[in-house]
Parts: sequence; C-alpha cells; structure tokens
Amino acid sequence: MTGLISKLFSSPIFTWWNSATFGTRLFTSRKGVKVGEDNQGNVYYQEKNGHRRWVIYKNGPVEASRVPADWHGWLHYTVDELPSEQPIQSKPWEKEHQENMTGTAGAYVPAGAVNAAQRASTTADYEAWRP
Repeated sequence: MTGLISKLFSSPIFTWWNSATFGTRLFTSRKGVKVGEDNQGNVYYQEKNGHRRWVIYKNGPVEASRVPADWHGWLHYTVDELPSEQPIQSKPWEKEHQENMTGTAGAYVPAGAVNAAQRASTTADYEAWRP
C-alpha cells in the first residue's frame, strides 16, 4: 500500500518537479497558444491575450537552466520577438547551452574538493593544527 501511495504522489498530477501538473496542462489547453519549441523539445506557450508566457519541459526534471538563452529572454519579456522568428546571432566563442548539473552525479568536482572521493595527499606545506 505504501508503494502505491508513494507512486501516486510522485506522479505529475500532484508534483511540479517531474513535469507539468494536471492544472498547468488544463490551463494550457484552455488558454494557451503554442508559439514555439527549442532544440531540446521544450514547448513554449503564451496566453491568448498575450499577458503570460510559460514553458512545458519535454522530459526530465523541471529545471530553469534547461531553457536556452534566447527563449529565456522571451519568457522574461526582455525581447518580444520569438527566437524562432528572429534567432540570436551567436558569436564564434560561445558554447552550446548546457543545463546546470549541480547536485547531480554529473556535477563538476575539482581535485581536492571537500566532496571529492579522496583528498590528494599533501607534502610538507601543510601541517594539521593541534590544540
């Protein structure tokens, strides 16, 4: 019984961190107009009267860093043109969009970090403090 309850309350009907909730999907179907999609499959909507803008993520966790910069600008009313209509010209030194991996197994951990598997051995330049 506990497994069933756990499964039920981790479904998108009740949680927002897995996907759009039932309420968001209902609101989107009633008042939303699809305006575009990014290369990750995230779908962007705006209200029929143009007041609200939102994104429904394709798969995976709901994480703001999964929104590319051009769509981020549109979502936050920095630009009014859709990125699909007027794409941002990227510079040769710019990298591809990468989501924030903090808190996941793919997070960057530099050598000697506190959460690294084992601290590198030290030489005579370090002596532990003793009271």
